[in-house]
Amino acid sequence: MKRTTSIPPPADTALVSTDAAYPVDDGDRNFVTALARGVELLRAFGPDDDFLGNAELSRRTGIPRPTVSRLTYTLASLGYLVYVEAQEKYRIGQAAMLPGQRYLTGAGVRDIAQPLMQSLAFATGCTVALAAPDRHDMVYLEVCQPRGALVMRLTQGSRLPMATSAIGKAWLAGLAVERRAAVLGELERHHATRWPALRNKLDRALREHARRGFCVAHAEWDRSVSGAAAPVRLADGSEVLSLNIGGASTRLSPEILEGNLGPRIRELADTLATRLWRAA
Repeated sequence: MKRTTSIPPPADTALVSTDAAYPVDDGDRNFVTALARGVELLRAFGPDDDFLGNAELSRRTGIPRPTVSRLTYTLASLGYLVYVEAQEKYRIGQAAMLPGQRYLTGAGVRDIAQPLMQSLAFATGCTVALAAPDRHDMVYLEVCQPRGALVMRLTQGSRLPMATSAIGKAWLAGLAVERRAAVLGELERHHATRWPALRNKLDRALREHARRGFCVAHAEWDRSVSGAAAPVRLADGSEVLSLNIGGASTRLSPEILEGNLGPRIRELADTLATRLWRAA
């Protein structure tokens, strides 16, 4: 384990107040831009990012480097980041992981979902995961693996593209019409020229969900991975999560996804939703 040390002081920030770093408040007096920027830095860490420095964080977020320096200093002081002297970079701290864990515990989702997910993983020899949205991605909240060799190298915190993964399509299918339209508009801005082709596939996935209650993605977001997914509406109706089941595309054909795994993940999603309603 690499040694950590004291946090380096922030760089000169004399011009910080005049920059136009993302995100902006659009004139909303209640919007705290500094807080939003700090959250952006935490979001910049992907599942494969052990360490990120101020320069890379600035590049990923569009926030000027002097501002990033002050924000990382503050986040490290609070335990949301940890400065690693040997790397001269930061890694995610334990404090950043607590809100997600408390969300799952507080909503009662983990206690109810995990045994059901693990049972299905054992029965099918596939990975089963629960995810929530974050911008243009889906983030794994809970992952259950089958017995034996690791099927998919995805863990809690792993991110999948919303527009091309089964779990993202299923989440979109579970939304109310107005909210889905707003999310699709944001995805269109994000994907730009790729959007027409993606939208055609999403529209087909939405029609398929309306007909059979689940979505599939065969070697789509990753050529080596295939899966089926279904939405889970939380008990109070305010939020939607998504469940998927997947594994290597070489052994999970479209026929297996549509005839076997799709119906099973739909059944699990329905069971979880029912138990969450009863627990509410």
